Amino acid sequence: MKGLAERVKRVKPSATLAITAKAKAMRSQGIDVISFGAGEPDFDTPSHIKDEAVKALREGFTKYTPATGIDELKEAICEKLLRENHLAYNKEEVIVTCGGKQALYNLAMALFDPGDEVIIPSPYWVSYPAMVLLAGGTPVFVETEEEEGFKLSIDRLREKIGPRTKAIIINSPSNPTGTAYTRGELEGIAEVALKEDLYLISDEVYEHIVYDGFKPTSIASLSEEVKERTIVINALSKTYSMTGWRLGFAAGPKEIIAAMGKIQSQSTSNPTSFAQRGGVAALRGPQGEVERMQKEYERRRDLIWELVTSIEGVTCYKPMGAFYLFPNFKSYLGGKVKDSAALGAYLLDEARVAVVPGVEFGKEGYLRLSFPIAQEVIKEGVERIREALQRL
Repeated sequence: MKGLAERVKRVKPSATLAITAKAKAMRSQGIDVISFGAGEPDFDTPSHIKDEAVKALREGFTKYTPATGIDELKEAICEKLLRENHLAYNKEEVIVTCGGKQALYNLAMALFDPGDEVIIPSPYWVSYPAMVLLAGGTPVFVETEEEEGFKLSIDRLREKIGPRTKAIIINSPSNPTGTAYTRGELEGIAEVALKEDLYLISDEVYEHIVYDGFKPTSIASLSEEVKERTIVINALSKTYSMTGWRLGFAAGPKEIIAAMGKIQSQSTSNPTSFAQRGGVAALRGPQGEVERMQKEYERRRDLIWELVTSIEGVTCYKPMGAFYLFPNFKSYLGGKVKDSAALGAYLLDEARVAVVPGVEFGKEGYLRLSFPIAQEVIKEGVERIREALQRL
C-alpha cells in the first residue's frame, strides 16, 4: 500500500491542543490538573451575541451562505476596520473564514509556492511554520531575545532576507510572549518590506487584549503603500470569547482575497451560517463585555507575573498584550530535566500542572503559561510549580 503525502510528514500536530487534550483526559480520570495550556478565554460569549445566533436558528438561517461569508458580516468587518484600525476596505477585500487559523492557512496556500521563504520571528505561534510547510514554502526564523522584549531586530531581519523571501509574519500582540510593537517599530519593519518588495502578514487576533494603556497599531494603517502589500488577519475568538464559533477574517488586496476565497470554496465552503449572524452582533453590538474581560485579564497578568517572577531563578518578560506568560526556566534544566519538553512533562506528572514547552514555539528553556483562568487557580497552579521545582 502506498503511503501518506510527503506534506503530512513535514508537520506535527498542534502541541497546545495536544497538551490541553491530555490535561482534559487526566481530569476525566479524576486527577486534579490545573491547565495553563489552552489559549482560550474562560468567559462565556456575551449574551447578545448568543441571542442573535439563536434568533438566526429559529428563523431558519441554517442553509449555505456565500463561500466567503455573508455581506452583512463583511460590512460589519469593514466598519470595524475603519472605526478601530483606520483602514478602509470594501467587501471584495474581505473574507470571512472558519477561525483566524483558516484565514492564515488559506493565505499560505494562495500566496506561497515551493521554495518561497517566509520570515517568522521566533518565538512564534506553533501553526505559522506548519502552514508555510504545508504550502510548500520554507519558514525562515529570526531569533528575538527576552532582554530586548522579544522584538524583531531590523538588523537581524535584513540578514535573513534572500532572493526567495516573499513575506514577513508579524503577530502583535504576540502568542506566546505577549510582546507588542509600537507604531515606530512597525514603521521600521514596513520600510524593510517596501524596500525588499515583501508581503506583510499581520496577525492582530489579540489587538483588544492589551495592558498598561498600550494602543495597538495595525501595520497596514501606516500608509497606502504599506496597506497594498499587507494582509490583515483577525478573528472574533479571543476578543469576544467565541473560540468554538470558528469565525475569523482577512482583509487585503482584492486579488489575494479572491484567491483565498477560491481555496475556501473548494475546502470548507462557508463559515457556519448562524454563527455569522452572531458575528454581526459581536462587531456592531455593545463592547462593554470586551472591556470588562480586558480589565480582568490585566489583573490576572499582574498576578501571575508577580508570582512566577518570585520563583528563584526564573525571569520573565512582562507581557504588553495577549494572555500568555513566557517565563525563562533555564536555571532548572539539567540532570533529569534536560529541556523544556522534559520540564513540562515533569510538571504535569509531579505537580499536576499542564504547560506548553517553549521548544514548541521555537525557544528552548522557556514554558508558556496561558492565564485566562480564575485568580485562585492561578495562585494554586504557580505554587504547585514552585514546590515541584524545589524538589528537582
